Amino acid sequence: MGRLLSLAHRVALTAVRCSQGCCRLGMFYAVRRGRKTGVFLTWNECRAQVDRFPAARFKKFATEDEAWAFVRNSASPDGSEGLENKHVQESQMKTSKRPREPLDRDEGDSAEPCAKHLRQDAEAAAPSVGKDAFSYMGDSVVVYTDGCCSSNGRRRARAGIGVYWGPGHPLNVGIRLPGRQTNQRAEIHAACKAIEQAKAQNINKLVLYTDSMFTINGITNWVQGWKKNGWRTSTGKEVINKEDFMALEELTQDMDIQWMHIPGHSGFTGNEEADRLAREGAKQSAD
Repeated sequence: MGRLLSLAHRVALTAVRCSQGCCRLGMFYAVRRGRKTGVFLTWNECRAQVDRFPAARFKKFATEDEAWAFVRNSASPDGSEGLENKHVQESQMKTSKRPREPLDRDEGDSAEPCAKHLRQDAEAAAPSVGKDAFSYMGDSVVVYTDGCCSSNGRRRARAGIGVYWGPGHPLNVGIRLPGRQTNQRAEIHAACKAIEQAKAQNINKLVLYTDSMFTINGITNWVQGWKKNGWRTSTGKEVINKEDFMALEELTQDMDIQWMHIPGHSGFTGNEEADRLAREGAKQSAD
């Protein structure tokens, strides 16, 4: 009985908070990595801690206990949280230093210009999707993107992009990458495609998950310096992925995007599905 009274007291306390406009019943926002860690009752409080914070880690929960377990890095009953924490820690160790500008020649890229961009005809035919069909983090829509390239850096390279909005979602897409077939271009244009789709649905707030730190660092750190230098690197050479990042930077205008890094090939459904779509896209014939 005492346990039931305790639970009832917690529900009543939460209800009081909600009546004061502080939260919705059962919504707890956990921040494991951000300006301030902890459990918050509103998305605005959570967002203040993670907005533009490198490799932020946060998640929404139905119960306070689950939220605090996430903050404390506790493993979930199925062990998945412990797996995530292991890979996130490894990723953060690798990226804890200030991201360095990439070398003049990107991995697998040649110096030829990339003039082609993703086709727009498929986007024009995209159906209008109700807002309740999307997954949300606060008031931002969640999307996963990935790019892949077989035989990267070789003559027979085949690259594809994947965008995943959710199980069976009509906007899920896997497309062959036009132009130079490289993994880095695929990652950048996967993000481009997701933003194009979001704009077509009148969505201007995104939480975009990608396993490409190159794309995240490029759009959040390096682009501004490149623009000031006339799209040249610190060594004075032209940025290899200039056109790609120009397209991405233009698409981000008037958009509120939280760039989130997720470890690749680690069993996370959104990333795995985006990877599957990208690989399907790579099998398609080139334009």
